[in-house]
Amino acid sequence: MARKLRSKKGSAIYAQRKAIVEPVNGQIKEGRGLRRFLLRGLEKVDGEWHLIAATHNLLKLFRHRRSQKQVLLAASG
Repeated sequence: MARKLRSKKGSAIYAQRKAIVEPVNGQIKEGRGLRRFLLRGLEKVDGEWHLIAATHNLLKLFRHRRSQKQVLLAASG
């Protein structure tokens, strides 16, 4: 890993994590207070993570849709 990070290509790829993966994990951990899994076992943890990710995505869609409605209401009236 150290060798990959020293190369320009490897460093650029690794730097993308800040914009792609890390914010979502931070939002889930801080915003939802999910610091540890409630279930034990890889299969159960995988299911729990999928449920957490699904609710995170649904909430983002809900908030986006609600903000779009507010923009339309403000523009029309």
